[in-house]
Amino acid sequence: MGRMSGLAIDCHGHFTSEPPEFRAFRDAQTAFAEGRTLERPLYSGIDDDDLRPIIEQNQLRMQRERGSDLTILSPRASGMGHHVPGQDIATEWARLSNDTIWRICELFPRNFAAVCQLPQTVDGDLGPVIAELERCVDRGFVGCNLNPDPSGGRWSEPPIYDRWWDPLWDSMARLDVPAMIHVSGSCARPLHTTGAHYIAADTAVFMQLIEGDLFERHPDLRLIIPHGGGAAPFHWGRYRGLALTLGKPPLSEHLMQNLFFDTCVYHQAGIDTLFAVIDPKNLLFGSELLGAVRAVDPETGHHFDDTKRYIDALGLDDKTRHTVFEGNARRVYPRLDAQLVAQGR
Repeated sequence: MGRMSGLAIDCHGHFTSEPPEFRAFRDAQTAFAEGRTLERPLYSGIDDDDLRPIIEQNQLRMQRERGSDLTILSPRASGMGHHVPGQDIATEWARLSNDTIWRICELFPRNFAAVCQLPQTVDGDLGPVIAELERCVDRGFVGCNLNPDPSGGRWSEPPIYDRWWDPLWDSMARLDVPAMIHVSGSCARPLHTTGAHYIAADTAVFMQLIEGDLFERHPDLRLIIPHGGGAAPFHWGRYRGLALTLGKPPLSEHLMQNLFFDTCVYHQAGIDTLFAVIDPKNLLFGSELLGAVRAVDPETGHHFDDTKRYIDALGLDDKTRHTVFEGNARRVYPRLDAQLVAQGR
């Protein structure tokens, strides 16, 4: 584990280049679930002959252009749609989405590793969620994305330190997989999905973790908060003070043995702050390829989400670079490490 092979592992990628038929099916499925049509749609999925060029022309092309080696890939986060009613619909959608991710990984085994979407529902049971996690890990998935707010901005679920979530944490520990905490689309008009709902949720969950004792009760659990940890690094003093006020241990003991942030921060000053505040042992290289912002920054001439460029500009020493680009991903995702070792990497 953690050999100095010099890989650049992007821990945060999504399949966001779906063909129109894939999204049309989901629209029809949602209409059926919400009672707007009586006809339940059928869809057999994307043919490999169609899937291969989609990946080659998008995610794979950008990997090569930006100098990364492997992307931990999951379904489109905003498309998980856990607010859509019906457990059977959620399960069907998760299985189709996850099976598509797995086929991409089978087509390009050296470029992608799979992370699954969970069939969560508003006020739903965790049984089907755990069943899908087990199915995916059995196939070779290395982790999952967990939505702390299936309601899409209304926060109807218990906070993640609540014992209601314990069966899922126990299953993740047993399967030795981490979870990236990632909400889906916003159902609240005042909350833009990627600009407000995502970052607000990252920050809310960080505060939930401070309030609770999750890692004390589940010492083997590993969670990743994406998008640079939301507002947490920028307000680190506030959260250190709140932990003190609440009678909690220092954040380094209370959270940061089990909690990690990715580097999905889209400007140099933000990355500078992230690395100034957070120990590199808690940072995983991530870019959201292809994700929230696909525009080119007119100030730099480069894509906003080309985050490797910002990290390269830090001038990190070799040990720290390896930690952020490869070592932490192998440590947090041990099933990924096993796959890489089996590939001779």
